[in-house]
Amino acid sequence: QVQLAESGGGSAQPGGSLRLSCTVSVVTLDYYAVGWFRQAPGKEREAVSCIRNSDGHTSYADSVKGRFTISRDNAKNTVYLQMDSLKPDDTAVYYCATGTDYACSDRYPPQHWGQGTQVTVSS
Repeated sequence: QVQLAESGGGSAQPGGSLRLSCTVSVVTLDYYAVGWFRQAPGKEREAVSCIRNSDGHTSYADSVKGRFTISRDNAKNTVYLQMDSLKPDDTAVYYCATGTDYACSDRYPPQHWGQGTQVTVSS
């Protein structure tokens, strides 16, 4: 069973930064894509960013382009989400997810999810 664990959430002021980490319990991340999603109160879950480890492909939601950066450390089976220039609208529970066939698209949604980490941006 694949397990994911997020960490690094917390509170920040507008314009501040946070870095989220997602550690995945697999032998190797080499063949997995890992996505970050978020869900704000009263809103649907949305995809934020994704990294496809097979070829290094990355993608971002328009709302976070230029502010968030996804990266990976395969030696640590960990994917990071560096969040800069945070806005109050970034407030949400952030989840990382992966799956055998997940490839950063909606065609094959991820099957395995972390428990989520809260990010709150306010002054």
